[in-house]
Amino acid sequence: MHIPPDFTAHMLEIYGESGRDWLARLPAILADCAERWQITLERPFPLSYNYVTAATRADGTPVVLKVGYPNPELLSEMAALRHYNGRGVCRLLAADEAQGAFLLERVLPGVTLDTLPDDDEATLIAAQVMQQLWQPAPANHAFPSLARWTEAILRLRPHFGGATGPFPPKLVDTAVALRAELLADDVTAVLLHGDFHHYNVLTAQRQPWLAIDPKGVVGDPAYEPSTLLYNPVHTFPYRPDMPHRLRRRLDILAESLSIDRARLLRWGIVQNVLSVWWSVEDNESGWEPVLRIGEALLKELGN
Repeated sequence: MHIPPDFTAHMLEIYGESGRDWLARLPAILADCAERWQITLERPFPLSYNYVTAATRADGTPVVLKVGYPNPELLSEMAALRHYNGRGVCRLLAADEAQGAFLLERVLPGVTLDTLPDDDEATLIAAQVMQQLWQPAPANHAFPSLARWTEAILRLRPHFGGATGPFPPKLVDTAVALRAELLADDVTAVLLHGDFHHYNVLTAQRQPWLAIDPKGVVGDPAYEPSTLLYNPVHTFPYRPDMPHRLRRRLDILAESLSIDRARLLRWGIVQNVLSVWWSVEDNESGWEPVLRIGEALLKELGN
């Protein structure tokens, strides 16, 4: 059982003393899950907000154990996985909401979508997988609406005393205005993944590609590809042909999803600013490349 120091530091930065208490309980939670679900824990994957580790069942089946600080987003992920029931996404095998722990199908071989050299092919595959996920939300659900999911963007200007800090003012003003316009439109809402990008789509055995880590958000399907537009975040913003490739992605997504291209573009601008703002709020670094895509999207909007 290994809890990396950088994960400990990250959790303390986010949750403070309550995070320290949770970290103190984490070994006991992991031991309880291992005993109850009859799994052998292996070394964890690279960690961010949750403790995620490879594991093996008593019969040799490879699985994944995920344990997180109990919060609404974690519960929404469990509920989304339960509702999807393996359609286009890894299967939920067991869950303990009180402990924030759940057992998942391990997606193997698990090569991420960003490894495909052909960007057009990767975009088309992404569209095919996300379409499998879209379905009506269950009755009396507790999933956040897209309005609530995106409302954090309204905190940006107040945080900077009416200014926009490191954000280009025109990009921020456009994103806030577009959000209001898009949310006012009458569209058929579906259960969205909510964080659909190249690193959350993996090669699998029971079908060619499966998604992982759904957030579970109810709203406009045109929002779903927005995170895909600036990923892989470590390489795509720096490509010399990025503006052309961005236009190609929008074209492919609009055609394959049968969604208006302009609507995909507008949600892309909204989510781009929102994503960077979330990073700023969480005191995270490395968000600057995302704004490159945001400015390219804004330029595309003006064409």
